[in-house]
Amino acid sequence: MYKLKQLFSILAGMVFLLSTPLYSQSGKVPPFQMLQSGGKVFRAQDLPIGKPIVIIYFSPDCEECQVLTNDLIRRAEEFSRASVAMVTYLPVEYVTKFISKNKLNYYPNIYVGTEGSSLFLKGYYNIEKFPVIALYTKNGDLVKIWKQEDSLSEVSEQLKKL
Repeated sequence: MYKLKQLFSILAGMVFLLSTPLYSQSGKVPPFQMLQSGGKVFRAQDLPIGKPIVIIYFSPDCEECQVLTNDLIRRAEEFSRASVAMVTYLPVEYVTKFISKNKLNYYPNIYVGTEGSSLFLKGYYNIEKFPVIALYTKNGDLVKIWKQEDSLSEVSEQLKKL
């Protein structure tokens, strides 16, 4: 009976580790997940295949993040060939208001959600200040990470090269 309990504990631990995105391949798109405003869980593997990926970690109440979002909307055509995942840690209510305020639901390539209290991406990118932008190739290979708000034009230039 003791061995059966021990085996069950080991199996339960393995299931937890395999279902939690704690580990990822370095230099690849991290295995994040976020809750979208409609209640849908969106995972990194849900991003369309064969398109460059832009991950933006932001806060809906951050002034620099709002400037970046306005710039992203102005440059929507430049980013239309990429999948853009905008992720925050704030509750989904903030996400819903942010999407509505910026009319992000009109852009089918922009996915917005919250990672909630998991803070996986926040830790993955070692984020101390918002926004942070990561660009990946269509194969999921890291191109570069930007940790300043005025970097969208540089991201766009790098995206053109992919």
